[in-house]
Amino acid sequence: MGCVIAGGGPAGAVLALILARAGVEVTLLEKHGDFLRDFRGDTIHPSTLQVLDELGLAGDFLKLPHHKAYRLSFVTDAGEVRIANLRGMPGKFDYIAFVPQWDFLELITSAARRYPGFRLLMNAEAYDLIREDGVVRGLRYRDPSGDHEIRADLTVAADGRTSTLRARAGLVPEDLDAPMDVVWFRLPRHDTDREDPFLRISGGHMMVAINRDTYWQLAYLIPKGGYDDLVRGGIDALRGPVAELLPWLGDRIGEIRGYDDVSVLTVALNRLRRWHLPGFLCIGDAAHAMSPVFGVGINLAVQDAVAAANLLAGSLRSGAPIPESTLHLLQRRRMFPTRFTQAAQRVVQNRVIRPALSTGSGPPRLPRNPARLPLVNRLARRFIGHGVRPEHVTVKEV
Repeated sequence: MGCVIAGGGPAGAVLALILARAGVEVTLLEKHGDFLRDFRGDTIHPSTLQVLDELGLAGDFLKLPHHKAYRLSFVTDAGEVRIANLRGMPGKFDYIAFVPQWDFLELITSAARRYPGFRLLMNAEAYDLIREDGVVRGLRYRDPSGDHEIRADLTVAADGRTSTLRARAGLVPEDLDAPMDVVWFRLPRHDTDREDPFLRISGGHMMVAINRDTYWQLAYLIPKGGYDDLVRGGIDALRGPVAELLPWLGDRIGEIRGYDDVSVLTVALNRLRRWHLPGFLCIGDAAHAMSPVFGVGINLAVQDAVAAANLLAGSLRSGAPIPESTLHLLQRRRMFPTRFTQAAQRVVQNRVIRPALSTGSGPPRLPRNPARLPLVNRLARRFIGHGVRPEHVTVKEV
């Protein structure tokens, strides 16, 4: 019966591809009719680029419209602070690639379609689990034609931070607290603008700017639950801080006509204590919602998918039972990088973001260019580029 995966995001799509490539019968469900959702995470780090290379997809990926970032920095009222220089880091890829997530997902699912065991169901929303004798045996979903069932040896919840299947399994994540939400929007980019993405910090205000070639993708950080207050202040409550933080965008600020032009991300930072039940597994955001700090959410999700495929493909292909102890091995392997990354995110949230948003203080004092300190630069680029425990595809194509 193979595997059924709920959620066509990075975790679900990559897991489906690797399993199908290994000869496993796999069905991937995506509740929307396409992958075109704006302001989804789109930072593809070297660890994920390496996975794509191992799957033979790096060349196709680099043909997609993308922007390469080699440096990471933040800008204060006193000047720019360079955090990491990725150039020359070990491996084939020494940059972060910014690419629309829908292009990434189309690449992955198109590659999966080449394998006869792969099936993609769009407009298919998983809403319940099939249980027999204490074991999850599949899921129930609805599409425009009605309600349906899919039975499988393994059911995977990769349906995001508000996972329906996780809730149906009775698994509740531990909330680790996030002090901010994020207002996303875009403004036109001119050829004379700077190239690299950056974080702009000033007393009481913070903003992330991502170069998308023809436009800036901008993230304005607000205190947790503060969006309604922002809206009550009118659109100038957003335009004003943007113009103050980035005065060189002042001639374009009128492009934000109203709050219909923005998207709000309610930031969550949490993780499950237990990722599995007999016949059931959570990965990606369903297992651990990541803060946008460091932009590593996609990459942690992809690493989960690779580790799961490496561990489970053989049993799924042969139809052998998958003991829950095997699922626990996967959780143990991926829990350490999850905990470590979230701990680092909490340090930034508590020492930089929370004080800046609540008291109007600036960032802590740092050397003007920490990236010039060899040890600091090596550690920063290693952590951001490859993570704590990068995974490699060991499952052979059949």
